[in-house]
Amino acid sequence: MAIIFLIFLFLFTNLGAEELPFGVKQHLSTVTRYGAAKGGRNRNYIPAPAGCVPIHLNLVARHGTRAPTKKRIRELNNLENQLEMLLRAAVGNGLSLHKVPSWLKGWKSPWREKVTGGELIPEGEKELYDLGIRTRKLFTDLFSDDYHPDVYTIRATQIPRASASAVAFGMGLFSGRGSLGSDRHRAFSVVSESRASDTMLRFFDCCQRYEDYRKNQEPEVDKLKEPVLDDITKSLTERYGLNFTRQHISSLWFLCKQEASLLDITDQACGLFSPSEVALLEWTDDMEVFILKGYGNSLNYKMGVPLLQDIVQSMEKAITAKEEKQVPGSYEKARLRFAHAETVLPFTCLLGLFLEGEGHGFRQIQREQSLQLPPRPPATRIWKGSVVAPFAGNNMLVLYSCPANSSDEYFVQVLHNEEPIAMPGCDGSDFCSFKMFKDKIVAPHLEHDFNTLCTVNGEEPMLAPKSSADAESRFYM
Repeated sequence: MAIIFLIFLFLFTNLGAEELPFGVKQHLSTVTRYGAAKGGRNRNYIPAPAGCVPIHLNLVARHGTRAPTKKRIRELNNLENQLEMLLRAAVGNGLSLHKVPSWLKGWKSPWREKVTGGELIPEGEKELYDLGIRTRKLFTDLFSDDYHPDVYTIRATQIPRASASAVAFGMGLFSGRGSLGSDRHRAFSVVSESRASDTMLRFFDCCQRYEDYRKNQEPEVDKLKEPVLDDITKSLTERYGLNFTRQHISSLWFLCKQEASLLDITDQACGLFSPSEVALLEWTDDMEVFILKGYGNSLNYKMGVPLLQDIVQSMEKAITAKEEKQVPGSYEKARLRFAHAETVLPFTCLLGLFLEGEGHGFRQIQREQSLQLPPRPPATRIWKGSVVAPFAGNNMLVLYSCPANSSDEYFVQVLHNEEPIAMPGCDGSDFCSFKMFKDKIVAPHLEHDFNTLCTVNGEEPMLAPKSSADAESRFYM
């Protein structure tokens, strides 16, 4: 009897320890859908000390899931022709196609008839609409006033998918508050700056020094990707009997991301790759994001200082309104911004989030030093594009009034994708005094003037670091 029990215990233990099935939708870097990035979790409870009341909210959000851009549509159309040529060549060489997946034979790009691209798709609209509804539920007191553009400021870049995301969010946020239609929607204002002068949300496009850095660094990024692409090219060539090239693999990986994220198809292009190959391809994307938009170069995030300054100023105005006991409806309670991965990623770095290591990384960015690349799989890493900046990814900075606190009355809490996140600059807490937030996180960055920082003065742009081991094309994400 004891032996039977031990066998049962062994089987049960191993069953419980079995890993969950690999889900490719969670490994698409910045092409990951918001719901996949959050794993279905929407925690509608925000822990704050008793007696603390939110008095102001800052939101910096990426647009929702979008269609491929015109340039990428052309790439997929070209892939269609390339795959046809590969199959024809294999048959011409007398090779059997029994290893080739059936879907690949005669595959046509779902976007082949499109002449425009990059727009917010219905799933992306819903991501932002639902986020707006949840935001109002989380902060009922903040959104209790009647709508006025000076009370609830909504800004977006002039890229249509960003402004459409702002509209979708606003429809959710103010749903049931108006008189339009059966759902009682209401009109609201979305303000955009000129593309050429939007240093708040499109600083990456207004900084010539960054433009030069990115242009110079993109070939280096491609070189870092080559070993991974070459290995996977060899594996897929042997696996399916087709003479794939590095460019084929790159385009098939892009197709995988589009199919999985936009069409919920994971058994075609994604099915060509093993889980370990997906992990490596994801890492190459994350590495590119790290170098060109993240911690790989301090210029990437220093140019976002105007946005950080604007957020601090909005908090200071909210504190003034609170202390002067201004009449509700006469001061701003939320500043809501909708932009791109190129906005959210640098801003996240300014806050010091998603750093590898214990404290060392934060000290490095305070000294504006470039960090080492994220470790290559199978090593685990904190920096993942699917988590840091998925479609609709966001950072909320909530200002609280805590009058019962004896030392500091005002505190800041940072929520990343609606969940509290620890800030290294605030001793690892997600709830930090406003004074410490300004002194430890904000102040070290404020010595930079945007115009001085971004003016090309004859110096070569700084290069990003190589890997500690072995050492997208241009479009707005």
